[in-house]
Amino acid sequence: MDDNRVMKIVYTFFLGALIALFVGLGIQTFHPGPEMPEYPVEMQFTPGEEPTEEQLAREREYEQQMRSWQEERNDYNRDVAVVSLAASVLLLALSLVLERRNQVLTNGVMLGGLFNLVYAVGRSFASDETGLTFAAVSVGLAVVLFLGWRRFFQDRHEGPRPPAETAAAAPPAG
Repeated sequence: MDDNRVMKIVYTFFLGALIALFVGLGIQTFHPGPEMPEYPVEMQFTPGEEPTEEQLAREREYEQQMRSWQEERNDYNRDVAVVSLAASVLLLALSLVLERRNQVLTNGVMLGGLFNLVYAVGRSFASDETGLTFAAVSVGLAVVLFLGWRRFFQDRHEGPRPPAETAAAAPPAG
């Protein structure tokens, strides 16, 4: 394997990873997640000591804040999954558009889209919404099957040759 081929492979993986990071960090930058509530310092009990009514009230308040944060976090994970899934579909479509222009860039964009698809499915699992997870996996499966068919199998099936080409290509009898 020559050095140029190795560098193309490295570049393809590097580009794919950077594209996935770009999408993930872009979402985090422009749509940050909810802040986790901090555990109140007053809640730290001394062993063997009974908590006061004020401490118990603060603990109940903290537990309510945690439940609220978990709901917000599930919604946030759902939003991130949807945006990531849309970005991955766009990236994979872009890789099909660029398919004939530059194979290395096309592969990098495709890999970035696939990495992003994995990220979207992971975020959908974190959202605790099975419908969203099923939809994300379904879209992912459809996109990957189509992309695989288009990239790896479509060009192989040229169909039968017309009779004129077959006769011209056949060796003379004799």
